[in-house]
Amino acid sequence: MRGVFSAFAGAVLFITAYVPGTHGQTSLVGAGATFSYPMYSKWILEYQKLHPEIEINYEPVGSGEGIVEITNGTIDFGASDAPMNDTQRAQYRRRYDMEILHFPTVLGADVPTYNIPGIAAELQFVPAALAGIFLGTITKWNDPLLSAANPNVRLPDRDIVVVFRSDGSGTTYIWTDYLAKVSDQWKRNVGVGTSVKFPVGSSATGNSGVASRVKETSYSIGYVELAYALEKKLSYGSVRNQAGRFVKAEVASVTAAAETLRGMPDDFRVSITNAPGERTYPISSFTWLLVPEKFRDKSKSKAMKDFLRWILTDGQRLTVVYQYAPLPKEVVAREQQALANVQ
Repeated sequence: MRGVFSAFAGAVLFITAYVPGTHGQTSLVGAGATFSYPMYSKWILEYQKLHPEIEINYEPVGSGEGIVEITNGTIDFGASDAPMNDTQRAQYRRRYDMEILHFPTVLGADVPTYNIPGIAAELQFVPAALAGIFLGTITKWNDPLLSAANPNVRLPDRDIVVVFRSDGSGTTYIWTDYLAKVSDQWKRNVGVGTSVKFPVGSSATGNSGVASRVKETSYSIGYVELAYALEKKLSYGSVRNQAGRFVKAEVASVTAAAETLRGMPDDFRVSITNAPGERTYPISSFTWLLVPEKFRDKSKSKAMKDFLRWILTDGQRLTVVYQYAPLPKEVVAREQQALANVQ
């Protein structure tokens, strides 16, 4: 994993797929999700090798900022792990007299990642424990809920240090969407969003920032996209799903969550957190590119559609290398039809 991840890890925050000296290029500028940044950076680099006439810049600033920038018209496409809500879509429609389109690109997973000195075992988390930790009602690592789920692990009598995202984040949206489905208290008191007021803990910016903070802080816990936990060599736990089984995040269990979907809506906005099924990892999600219905520059429209078409076909073959799950074939087929809506 480290060998392939190193191309985008660390301090590199701006991907530019550009070949100097290429004339007549069409340039696309995008920004948004860090959740899918590892995959997008690879896709851009690989696509650029095939199409040096197209320059694609992508800045991983978080899903919330990606939505803001596409709404303000400062970028050509946005990226978000949280679909734009009805209010945001209506705002975009009023401003530009057209729709913003959602195109699912890949599937990933939020994982609870932790740093407990002396504990090498993979921990198991029940939903109530995760909700309690981030609500601040569970404050010790040896809390009965945690100990009962991990009977063979001697958990320490130490305070839990919670780390959460400071920026508007699709990763936070997925995390809070899941917690709201498994905890009425979370749903009432905190809710769902790319930015919420966490009752406890300290913040860090981006998936990379949360992963680094957890790695540096003893007795801490945070939530990150799976690829970041793997890159930082962080411990992350399995989560009990609806069927009562503890399941670890991996390509197969994220794919299983997507397979439970019965009927993708026409606008592709959907949640698959806390999906049913024995094999499903319960904190799984699609992630989306946010694309204007119309481009003034028709060369941009053509380039955007071609890049999306490549992502939906050849690009899907690269997903498992980076521990993302490919899109279901039925979703790909419907998206290929929806590309006709980009003008």
